Amino acid sequence: MVTRREVALGAVGIVALGAAGLGMWRWRSRANAATETFEVNHTPEEWRKLLTPEQYAVLREQDTERPFTSPLNKEHRKGTFTCAGCDLPLFSSETKFDSGTGWPSFYAPLDNAVRQENDYTFGMLREEVHCRRCGGHLGHVFNDGPPPTGKRYCMNGVALKFVAA
Repeated sequence: MVTRREVALGAVGIVALGAAGLGMWRWRSRANAATETFEVNHTPEEWRKLLTPEQYAVLREQDTERPFTSPLNKEHRKGTFTCAGCDLPLFSSETKFDSGTGWPSFYAPLDNAVRQENDYTFGMLREEVHCRRCGGHLGHVFNDGPPPTGKRYCMNGVALKFVAA
């Protein structure tokens, strides 16, 4: 006869194995990103000197800023949103829209501006978006955006700079 304790221990084991598996997938993703070559490269110490602590946490450590905190949410002028790490133009103001999520959102990046890769954090599959020139983490892309692409590039405002036209 199986006891409650054996069932509980088995459940804990299954959860631990699942968490380890998800961690391994995420580790592989970060390991690949760490070995990828970019046009702009700096040591962690150099990045810390170039970026604010908030920018470093998002761009270099894949952190996420709190929603509704970016001044870029209210940026409606014509211009270009660039990478805060290397100044590469990433998004045109013409593709920006208010997604209601609390982060600057765009329906399309500029040509050859970003790269995407699988992100398995939080037990789900998402598409991470990063700068193709410096590898900085920008945010994620989702399939619930407006026409014409149906995409929502949900970006961390701290990872971006705005350059007015």
